[in-house]
Amino acid sequence: MNQKIFFFFYNFAHQSVFGDKIIVFFAQTFPYLVILFAGIFLLFHHDILNFKKESIKQKFLAFKNKWPEIVLVFFSGIFAWGIATLLKVILKTPRPAVVFPQISSLLEKTDFSFPSGHATFFMALAVAIFFSHKKAGYYFIFFAIIIGLARITAGVHFPIDILGGFILGALIAYLVKISYQRFHKYNLS
Repeated sequence: MNQKIFFFFYNFAHQSVFGDKIIVFFAQTFPYLVILFAGIFLLFHHDILNFKKESIKQKFLAFKNKWPEIVLVFFSGIFAWGIATLLKVILKTPRPAVVFPQISSLLEKTDFSFPSGHATFFMALAVAIFFSHKKAGYYFIFFAIIIGLARITAGVHFPIDILGGFILGALIAYLVKISYQRFHKYNLS
């Protein structure tokens, strides 16, 4: 099943130069834009960077109050990516091009495949945003899915790598949220 799904998506690659550029964009460039979108959303959503005539002190206080949320969102993603990287080294799962020599990946990747670091990072980021902002969280979950599918289509991951990354990322975002709430609860008591 894993291989069938992989080849279904991979068959969209190498059909046209333009199509390959689109796939590479969503697999390699779009993730950086999603990080930028997340940062901008978290800052602008809280009116920290609004254009109203507020004092610098008022803007600093608004940022200070929202800082934990911003840190938790990005910490969830970075921590999840670190765990995924560690698991890759431990599990040593080969990439599709190693398993199937006829595969010509659109991206050059030489490390191991499971779990996908991109899928893990972006799902952790999306779920962390979802915990505070449901509607925006759905958009970021959609972005994570698009990135994951593009990386399958580019030939650098099997679907199980992406699914494993999504599960790991969501789990870590949840654990970070729970840990922060417990820590915060005990420090206020």
